[in-house]
Amino acid sequence: MSKPTPISGFPEWTPAQRMIEQFVLDQIRATFELYGFAPLETRSVEPLDQLLRKGETSKEVYVLRRLQADTDGPAGDDALGLHFDLTVPFARYVLENAGKLQFPFRRYQIQKVWRGERPQEGRYREFLQADIDIVDRDTLPADYEAEMPLVIGDALRSLPIPPVRIQVNNRKICEGFYRGIGLTDPEAALRAVDKLDKIGPAKVAELLAETAGASEAQAKACLALAEISAPDASFADAVRALGVTDPLLDEGIAELVAVVETAAAHSPGLCVADLRIARGLDYYTGTVYETQLIGYERFGSVCSGGRYDNLASSGTTRFPGVGISIGVTRLLGLLFGSGALSVSRDVPTCVLVAVTAEEERAASNRVAEALRSRGIPTEVSPSAAKFGKQIRYAERRGIPYVWFPGAEGDEVKDIRSGEQVAAAAGEWTPPRADLKPLVGPVTAGA
Repeated sequence: MSKPTPISGFPEWTPAQRMIEQFVLDQIRATFELYGFAPLETRSVEPLDQLLRKGETSKEVYVLRRLQADTDGPAGDDALGLHFDLTVPFARYVLENAGKLQFPFRRYQIQKVWRGERPQEGRYREFLQADIDIVDRDTLPADYEAEMPLVIGDALRSLPIPPVRIQVNNRKICEGFYRGIGLTDPEAALRAVDKLDKIGPAKVAELLAETAGASEAQAKACLALAEISAPDASFADAVRALGVTDPLLDEGIAELVAVVETAAAHSPGLCVADLRIARGLDYYTGTVYETQLIGYERFGSVCSGGRYDNLASSGTTRFPGVGISIGVTRLLGLLFGSGALSVSRDVPTCVLVAVTAEEERAASNRVAEALRSRGIPTEVSPSAAKFGKQIRYAERRGIPYVWFPGAEGDEVKDIRSGEQVAAAAGEWTPPRADLKPLVGPVTAGA
């Protein structure tokens, strides 16, 4: 076998990083459930026609063939692709199971997705997302759009990571404004403005002219709208000061004011109204969200989503929803890359039970079983070497305690401090801070 090489865009964490990831997922899951979201997992593949029916994603989908030898490629029932996000599969799931679901349906989904984009720091081809969505039948109150940032704010605040800022906008503001200035293709204008951070105002103005038919004055107005940002409802006055009127614009302003004010009451500083946030996918119809990790803004959003009214429908029945997704792998990749997160040890083991002699291994196994039965992660030494070597084995593994069985009583040693005390496997308990590996930020000088 030739020497294996990494595949770009498909990360494989170390055991220590994987423990950090598991901790992060547990915290996120706990917050989602506190808000009443139920767990869901959908299949990894979807029909290509479903994956490609919304937005500009055709170049990102990994296509599957039924058999490796099927050189003709996918066709008919075999025309499948790996899902590139969790929203499209969720919409399909709602349509298939609408008769079994209670609406409004609140679900969370933590699952791998695949996207064929160019790998770079914080961007991968295989990655983990943590999504929440609320879907209702026919109508969905705008109140749920204000709830999304609260859930995400609480979930991310429970992690030992830098603070976040959720940038919010409402597509109705943009579309109503574009209609109010006479643009006939507001979706093309939205897609152009969504590239503002990537290509800058001058290029966006050119794109507005090319794709949305904007005049110089119209392009200038679009850019003026995109420049509006405020941590409170004052953004509404700035929009109205541009002198454009449209009923959809008014509706969007009212909805975004509610989102910003609800977030401010829950967590001051969490949300900021930023009218350059457009989200490129076509299915968004209301509030949209992008989340910046403070200190990592240059890498873009680590959590995004929005309101959608037309993604899922069956005949005359619609299932509008609102959702938001944390890019877990993206978030962790950035923090791992900067060395910003650490775990107190590389293994879950809290106690290593020493073996005095190979013929006494059964006694060490009984001690380990007694400790495990009380929830203390324990392993038995791989050999009956001298105690000094067994202690060094624990040190290399990061295990804080070594247990020494003895004919006249057992003892346990904290190998960090050197303190050694008499102990019984049915009674001794390590300090809470040592029971499981602790995840935290890396502090200066650490």
